[in-house]
Amino acid sequence: MILATDLDGTFLGGSERSKERLYSLIRKNKDFRLIFVTGRGVESVLPLLSDPVIPKPDYIICDVGATVLNGFTLEPVQPIQNNIELKWPGRRVVSEMMKGVNDLVVQPVPQQRRCSYFFDDPDIQKKVAFIEEKLHCDIIVSAGRYLDVLPQDVNKGSTLQQLINLLQEPAERVLVAGDTLNDLSLYNAGFKGVVVGNPEPALAEATADFDHVYQAEDAGAGGILEAMQHFKEFDPFLKKDKKDKYHLDDETPSDQLMMLYHRFPFEMKEVNGQMMKVPPKSPNGILPTLTNFFKGGRSGVWVAWQETKDKKAKAPNFKIDEEEYPNLVGSPVLLNQRDVEVFYKLFSKEAFWPAIFSFIDKVQFNHQHWEHYLKINKLFAEKAAEEAEPNATVWVHDYNLWMVPGYLRQLRPDLKIGFFHHTAFPAANTFNVIPWRTEIISSLLQCDYISFHIPRYVENFVDVVRSMMNVAIREQVNCAPRYLTYSCAMGINKMTTEIDTGRRIVRLGANPVGIHAKYIKEVVEKDDTRDLIKRLRSQTEGKKIILSVERLDYVKGPLEKIKAFGQFLDEYPEFRGKVELINICTPPSSGMKIYERIQVELEQAVGKINGKYSRMDWTPIHFFFRAMPFEDIVAYYAMSDVAWITPLRDGLNLVAKEYVAAQGVNKNADGVLVLSEFAGAAVEMPHAVFTNPYDRKSMKESLLKALVMDPQERQIRMKRLYESVSHYTIDYWAKEFMEEMDKSGISLNEVAEAVGEQVH
Repeated sequence: MILATDLDGTFLGGSERSKERLYSLIRKNKDFRLIFVTGRGVESVLPLLSDPVIPKPDYIICDVGATVLNGFTLEPVQPIQNNIELKWPGRRVVSEMMKGVNDLVVQPVPQQRRCSYFFDDPDIQKKVAFIEEKLHCDIIVSAGRYLDVLPQDVNKGSTLQQLINLLQEPAERVLVAGDTLNDLSLYNAGFKGVVVGNPEPALAEATADFDHVYQAEDAGAGGILEAMQHFKEFDPFLKKDKKDKYHLDDETPSDQLMMLYHRFPFEMKEVNGQMMKVPPKSPNGILPTLTNFFKGGRSGVWVAWQETKDKKAKAPNFKIDEEEYPNLVGSPVLLNQRDVEVFYKLFSKEAFWPAIFSFIDKVQFNHQHWEHYLKINKLFAEKAAEEAEPNATVWVHDYNLWMVPGYLRQLRPDLKIGFFHHTAFPAANTFNVIPWRTEIISSLLQCDYISFHIPRYVENFVDVVRSMMNVAIREQVNCAPRYLTYSCAMGINKMTTEIDTGRRIVRLGANPVGIHAKYIKEVVEKDDTRDLIKRLRSQTEGKKIILSVERLDYVKGPLEKIKAFGQFLDEYPEFRGKVELINICTPPSSGMKIYERIQVELEQAVGKINGKYSRMDWTPIHFFFRAMPFEDIVAYYAMSDVAWITPLRDGLNLVAKEYVAAQGVNKNADGVLVLSEFAGAAVEMPHAVFTNPYDRKSMKESLLKALVMDPQERQIRMKRLYESVSHYTIDYWAKEFMEEMDKSGISLNEVAEAVGEQVH
């Protein structure tokens, strides 16, 4: 079967349920060929080709028949396209001729081999008749307000007929579908056709006496399905369509919450010779907060990968913690060592990580690895589709699972899908270097709610979307007073909170992750922690302690910081012997070769400075290249005079917040936070001392400012920072995200019903 269909109001119209059924039927059936036949220009069709829910067309006839392309390669179909081109006098010639016609307004849309106008004059056809003859073109009027100038004898029907002849396909296998008068040529070509419900009256009238045209009652996709049932040649395709195994007709509300994360909320540890599930090393952080949603007995499924050596291994569900979370089960996606190596350690860190943080020179794109990435994302989506109750809520986490929403929406259109982006999101001219940018964005736009740390990332995302497709901004909010606007590098004054893609209403938001301030307070007040703080202070008595805590990663700028500190000691000799930098650098996961070089350079830089300035009683830099217990890190936070947090880029930076939380336990705390302007957290923390990590002068001056700052100013700054950090906690983040999720999930059809008009 070949379906040649108009788009707006036809293939893209109708109820969500009808579209789901038709699209699924086409995707699943290899004998079903699809041709888009539209008045749109090719540029405005392109976004549909990457929409994971819409089936990919075999061919595209656009510009009201003036352009014909292969749907997969986007190459012109020859010789049809050349023959059309030879008939076209050119845009300038047509534009000059049409200048003399009053009330014509050019349509500002992408178009080729045609010129399109709006009009209000009911006698427009009489006025342009002589131009039609002089140009040797056809002028088509539709919907009482659109006018198209096309090459002579070129229209949707004539181009489709040529294409069917070129493909040597029998005409009886073709079904055409439309809803406006500029689709009339499709029916005049003699193919079996359907005029879908709620058409332009002129089309229904013009085709009323056509025996080969079915007048459907249902609008859009529903009308196409209705016609397939009417014409006996196409009915077998409907009969092959099995009832969906996911029971999508079930509209019962569900409180089930699914988490799709790269790991489970526990660690495996050997206890008395047996492998046991134990809580994460630190109860501070995202994992304990996410599991809190299930403490009251809420039904939930946690999907994460689990490494296995057995290729035939099964992946049964299991209880995460039956006492704490009685209705939360873990559902593993089994990956072998090679899967993890390629998916996470190689591809994600070599292709996406540097692009996300704007390190374009470090980007490496491997198309085979991309296919592997797609395979893993599809496994996650299929697992979620199998485990989710009808109408459940799914929360997908981070860039490792960018493609999950697209796959999941195909399988389970009933689900509410939210996505939280744990990293930064770059500007359009950076993100768009990714070869698969359109596929990624199209997948994310299948979400009901997409959240980022800060407003700047939201706007970066919107800019990327708008570089690919025409979307309407439905709602914006002021960023002040919660976030800094014009006063820092990552500031922005307004944030988009809702966009209309033409297919979906997608909500957007900024929900910066917080920290568990109460837990950090508990750690600081422990006797063991207090003892450690005293010991550390006695070992550094009389010296100002500058603390740096980060993971080994070029994004964090560890080498730039060490070099800046060396210059600081060189230019301000009065601080030699009086300040010490404690640099705690956590190693990356094993096998991450991308970081080996920076580790060597970092150790060499530390050795060079210590070799130059060290004395018997003083070492300027204490470098710890190892993971430390969180309780020990908190002790370092509490005893330090300055936290020097200077990433070149950072999605947020929780170390800055943890430092403030540890300091703020003491009401007279006077630690100073020096924070990179390019850390997302900067827009939340106006009382930090900002620094530009790309500018060595700024790095040194901000450190100097922190070291010599008046004690009263230090205390006031820390007090204000603590007020913010202790309010916008990790629990606040999770609650705020879910509240925004609850507001989302509105389709364009629902919006149309609300305002009482049909959406085309």
